[in-house]
Amino acid sequence: METEIDRVLSRGVAKVIPDKKGLRDLISKKKIRLYLGIDPTAGKLHLGHTINLRKLQEFADLGHEAILVVGTGTVLVGDPSLREQKREQITDREIRENIKTWKKQVGKVVDLKKIKIKHNGDWLFKLGYREINEISSQISSIKLYSRDSFQRRLKKGDTVWTNETLYPLFQGYDSVYLDVDLEIGGTDQIFNMLIGRDLQKKMNSREKYVMTSPMILGIDGNQMSKTSGNCVWIDDNPGEMYGKIMSIPDNLINDYFELLTSIDPKTVKDKNPKDRKVKLATEIVTIYHGQTKAGKAAGDFEAIFKKKEIPTNLKEVKVSGKELNILDLLVKTKLADSKSKARKLVEQGGVKIDKKTERNWKKNISIKKGLIIQIGKRNFVRIK
Repeated sequence: METEIDRVLSRGVAKVIPDKKGLRDLISKKKIRLYLGIDPTAGKLHLGHTINLRKLQEFADLGHEAILVVGTGTVLVGDPSLREQKREQITDREIRENIKTWKKQVGKVVDLKKIKIKHNGDWLFKLGYREINEISSQISSIKLYSRDSFQRRLKKGDTVWTNETLYPLFQGYDSVYLDVDLEIGGTDQIFNMLIGRDLQKKMNSREKYVMTSPMILGIDGNQMSKTSGNCVWIDDNPGEMYGKIMSIPDNLINDYFELLTSIDPKTVKDKNPKDRKVKLATEIVTIYHGQTKAGKAAGDFEAIFKKKEIPTNLKEVKVSGKELNILDLLVKTKLADSKSKARKLVEQGGVKIDKKTERNWKKNISIKKGLIIQIGKRNFVRIK
C-alpha cells in the first residue's frame, strides 16, 4: 500500500540521486532539511515554478524543514543551464523590482507559515577571496566546462565566460551553507545540483540527495519560458488563466494534471479532451483564484467561444477625451504595451471595437461610455 512518503517521492518526480530508497529510509528516520532555489530573473512566476513549490510544500506538510532560496546572489551571475548564450547582466534595481511581489505569488502555492524564505545574497556577498578559493578548489575546471550547453557553444566557436562556469559553485554553496539533506529542482538544474552534492560531501563530509521534477511545456507545446510568451502566470487573471489552459495541446493534459494539480489523471482518462481540459482549467483557476472565480471564468469562456457573447463584469477603464487614434486607445487601456505592438494587432485583424474588426491603424475612435474593445479572443475592456 502506497504511503504518503511514497507518494511524495514518486508523483511528479523524474529522478532521485543517488537513489530513492536511501532518501525514503532517511526521511522515515528523521526530519530532514531541504531547499528549492529560484533566481529572480523576472517579476512573475509561472506554473512551471509551482511544480517544485508544491513539492516543497509536500515535504513541509510531512513536518520537514523546507526552505525556499531566492537567488539574489546567484542571479547576478545568471544560470547558464540550457542557455546557448550568456545571460544579460541584471541590476540591483531589477532584482528588487522582480522580488517585490514574489512573496504574494509564492503564498498562493505554499503555506508561508511552514516554508522559510531566504536570500542567498545574504551569504554569497559575504564570501571573501579565501572562501571563494576554498570552494573553487573542490571542483575541477574540466568538470565545470563539461556541461552540454558549454560544449555546444565551444564547438560553434562561441565564448563561455568564466563567471558562467562559476555559477554552479555559487548555487552549490547554498547546500553547504544551509547544510541540507536534500535539494529539489527541475531536470534543467541537475548539473548545478550535483555540483552542490559534491561540495556538500567535500566541505561538510556528508550526503546530499537530489530530487528532480520534469519540466512543464508551455501552452504552445514548447518549453515554458518568459521569453517565449507561452507561460501561464500565477498572477494571470481568472479568465486569462482559464483560456490559456483550454488552449494547450491535448497531449499535455495528463502532464498538467500530474504536475500542477492533486487530481489523479487516471480519474479523468475516460473523458474526451475538451471535458478533461474543462476539468483541468477549472481546477487550476480554483487553486489560484477560488471556486467562485473559476466558475465565472468557465462561464465566460463558454460564452465567448461557443455562444460568441461578451463576458460579464468586464474590466472598466476611464479614458479622457472625445476621440483618440486607435493605437493610442490600445496603449491607454493597456491592451498593448506600445504603439508598434498596437499597430501590429490592428493590421493582423486582432482588434475589435464594439464587435467590429478594425484594420486601419490610422483611424480615430470616438470615446463613449460603454465602448467595448477586444483584443484576440479573451481580452476585453469597457470604457467607463
